[in-house]
Amino acid sequence: VRWHMLPRTAIAKLLRLAQGKWPPEAELIGPDAAVRQAICCEYEAWLREERGLANATIAALMWEARNFLRWQFDRGGAGSLQTLSVVDVDLYMDMRAPGLRRKSLADVAERLRSVVRYLHRTGRVPADLTPHIIGPMLYAYEDVPSTLDNEQIVAVLATTRMDKSPRGLRDYAILQLLATYGLREGEICRLRLEDVNWHGEFLRIRHTKTNAYSYLPLLVPVGEALLGYLRLGRPQVEVREIFIRTLAPYIAMTNLYGMVRSRLAAAGVKPSGKRGPHVFRHARAVEMLRASVPQKLIGDLLGHRSTESTNTYLKLATDDLRAVALDVPGTEVLS
Repeated sequence: VRWHMLPRTAIAKLLRLAQGKWPPEAELIGPDAAVRQAICCEYEAWLREERGLANATIAALMWEARNFLRWQFDRGGAGSLQTLSVVDVDLYMDMRAPGLRRKSLADVAERLRSVVRYLHRTGRVPADLTPHIIGPMLYAYEDVPSTLDNEQIVAVLATTRMDKSPRGLRDYAILQLLATYGLREGEICRLRLEDVNWHGEFLRIRHTKTNAYSYLPLLVPVGEALLGYLRLGRPQVEVREIFIRTLAPYIAMTNLYGMVRSRLAAAGVKPSGKRGPHVFRHARAVEMLRASVPQKLIGDLLGHRSTESTNTYLKLATDDLRAVALDVPGTEVLS
């Protein structure tokens, strides 16, 4: 791999700053590449302007569209779309399946249906093949999300607070935001200096999926953690995002998974399942459920578009569910 194709190197960061984008767009070679590029540009505009999807959703759909079109054009050229068949989409799903979990493969099928439906709507694919793109059967609320109990959260915060390095101050402030408000990873990474109103004592949060804003009270533990980081831990840079990498180049953080995982391990906390930032979000939702906060209000605070998105957290309040369980008449426990 050539050095200029490694986008995470320091020189790539410098080139991205100077040129706006690095690595540069791949050069279009041949008519098939031009057709593929045109389709992708039109599809992205349709997703953004007609459907109004969130940026993260568009990025996932576009990745699958580019991958599928590249795969199909490599097999038969741009003209092969006119003869696209069930066999072709089945072969693509077979190609994508190795190494993917059921949920991930179901997401692939959903994204493939989206681009194939668009190709049919625009006349590039004669037949509507979307009913034949079948992913694994998933059942509503079949998975129980990972979460933390209150003692585990206290342990993680206490352990991280003892680290007075710039990294420790930053991580403690982030963990306070996660534990207190249940924010998404992207919402924290995009939090800017002007989003903290110190005089009014509130935070302005732009929700990742809805692009709507919420205004949350700036609670004392969160405010103190933010002040500690801003005064003693944050690099003196012109970047407006609050949370900055501790090593050069000093740019905004884009991912919290590694940090959260390491802080959980340092505190000896081992949640079952995934160990990323969402475990704090799940814990906050359960805490509000147990405090009898209405489900609609929980969804609003968490930035959900519908109450259906909040229903998954009901599974986490297992102790509460046991308390309302009914005995089945006419049954006995056999010893």
